Amino acid sequence: MTAELVRGQNHPLSQARLEIRVSAGTPIVAAATLGDEDGRAHSVEWVAHPGAPTLPGLEVSRQAAADHRLAVDLDALSAEVHRVSVLLALPVGVGGPVSFGSAAVPFVAVTGLDGTEVASYTITGLDAESAVVALELYRRQGAWKVRAVGQGYAGGLAELLTDQGLPQAPQLATSINSAVVDGVARSLQAPPPRTPEGDRSRQTATSALGPDQSGSPYTTQGATGPYPGAQGATGPYSGAPGRPDGGASPTDPAAAQPTPAAPSSGGPIDYSHPRRQNAAPPPPPPTAPPAEPGQPARPVAGDATGWSMDERLYNQVWGMFEDLARTTAAYRSAVDFADTRLEKELDQVLSDPRSRIGGQGDAARETAQAKHVQLVDQAREALERDLVQLTAEAEVVEPALPVAYARWDNPAWHAYRVPMEMPMAFRLGDLQLPESDPLRIPMLVRLPLERGLWIDAGRTAASDGSFADSHELRQLAMESAVAHTARLLAVHPADEFTVHVIDPAGSGAQALAPLVRAGVLAAPPAVGAAGVADVLGRLTQRVDLVQMAVRGGAADSLPPGFDTSQQLLVVNDFPHGFDDRAVNQLRYLADEGPAVGVHLMMVADREESSAYGPLLDPLWRSLLRLTPVPDDHLADPWVGHAWTYEPSLVPHGSQVLEQVLAQVAAARAKYR
Repeated sequence: MTAELVRGQNHPLSQARLEIRVSAGTPIVAAATLGDEDGRAHSVEWVAHPGAPTLPGLEVSRQAAADHRLAVDLDALSAEVHRVSVLLALPVGVGGPVSFGSAAVPFVAVTGLDGTEVASYTITGLDAESAVVALELYRRQGAWKVRAVGQGYAGGLAELLTDQGLPQAPQLATSINSAVVDGVARSLQAPPPRTPEGDRSRQTATSALGPDQSGSPYTTQGATGPYPGAQGATGPYSGAPGRPDGGASPTDPAAAQPTPAAPSSGGPIDYSHPRRQNAAPPPPPPTAPPAEPGQPARPVAGDATGWSMDERLYNQVWGMFEDLARTTAAYRSAVDFADTRLEKELDQVLSDPRSRIGGQGDAARETAQAKHVQLVDQAREALERDLVQLTAEAEVVEPALPVAYARWDNPAWHAYRVPMEMPMAFRLGDLQLPESDPLRIPMLVRLPLERGLWIDAGRTAASDGSFADSHELRQLAMESAVAHTARLLAVHPADEFTVHVIDPAGSGAQALAPLVRAGVLAAPPAVGAAGVADVLGRLTQRVDLVQMAVRGGAADSLPPGFDTSQQLLVVNDFPHGFDDRAVNQLRYLADEGPAVGVHLMMVADREESSAYGPLLDPLWRSLLRLTPVPDDHLADPWVGHAWTYEPSLVPHGSQVLEQVLAQVAAARAKYR
């Protein structure tokens, strides 16, 4: 499963021999520097570039190209080397773009030798810069990790290499540009290119924004801003899995055309990355016999396109959501047309006084009503046909989902093991429409979270018409929050997710008991005003510190022992125990935290904070509202369907939550 990194985020590396693949829409220079514990290069011999492309454990491309493959063997690096920085620069004197702001957005991926992606990063936010440190591989406590850096330099390679600690940086930058312009370097033989196979079986949406996989199929009714990711995107479930950035998509002709590489004795070289080829991702292998002529195709789990089974299942779930939205919209449109036509025909009958008396008017009314029934029946027949197919697909897909996408009652949880990397998405619940009951579509949200969650503990009418009292709703809301928190802990590697809890009055102690007993929290739930101030102060300071480090290009200068994992703050019973300073800190965390890995989960009743007036309106709008009972408060932006959301809760009496948390706790203990 590929980890799609954002700036400053890191990811563990489990392999020593790697490829770093670079894709850009214009020829660029790829180089790499070796660094010591302080990240500084000792001399020009610690730089691999087109004029000197090989170092022990490192090899780079010998020419400027739109696509590159860099080879890294971490075991072959000297013991002095603690960091490998991947550098990208626009060549000087070749007539191309002079800054990344006028070029396509670069895309970098770390892969195994078999092409399996480990982590990827799209370098967004560049403007006048002509050189950039794309990412770095670094050694920490004997283990290697990759970090997305994205630090640009308007002064080009000379400024970048100077910042790497090289006193001969200007001369080295000149020699690199000369080697590129003169074409003195020979081409690096690349592995054989992938052979494109087939076309997409189901088109995926292309993300329009970045840097986070930003798009969304839903909005909360009555609120602005899309769900579940950043703002204003197209396409469901936070964008297409292939490109989480704002750059060109795999189907973008401008991005998919690589610059031809120089020929060699082995034939033309293709440096293009699989995600940037003209061809779509390979279709899944057939796993079911073809359908009989005239019969609908038999559903198969994972029959969407993608580079892994998890991605195929993710795309398939998205396709099911889109299919259900489309067929329901067609049915509702047909019914509306039939109603409008019936009303028009009845008006015509009633407008003629002669037809209001006698059998002529009755016959006209019966004819109009018969036409109405016929149109509605035809629309319903088409809807039922599609629902039968979607239901059959759901019955096949649901049992095949990995734990991150699966319901708590899925047998996959019984084989649960703490993962080594973060999945593409995780499940928050199910979605349905009134016409499609009992069909449910999994509600998947992309990771890492780019928007906080709000579990609404206020008075909500359930979709079945029943009502719950305030005490029961608060209890259900906390149970929902614990279930979501446990799933987030379960789908992240043991060292990559930390949970803090604020429970000022201790009212959530019963629901929080599984998390507390398992020992998976960073500390016991904070209580009282002092506890609230302490937790919020530490997390606010963390956001400030990481922001300064990232903006200053000094991500490795964080204090020793700094916890680099994703942070989740669960707040119960807001605004009890919050003063004005704490409220402002909470708003700050909701706005600025997700970009640096600090996420918020609120369990609150909005009405109880009404004394703050419009001050807290931006806070509520910035969070994705969820309910502890089924409720139709989510809407898609295409046709405006009101989707009923059902929370993902642990079945009553099940021990799966305790079993999963026990494994998470054991893995965390081993890591420490």
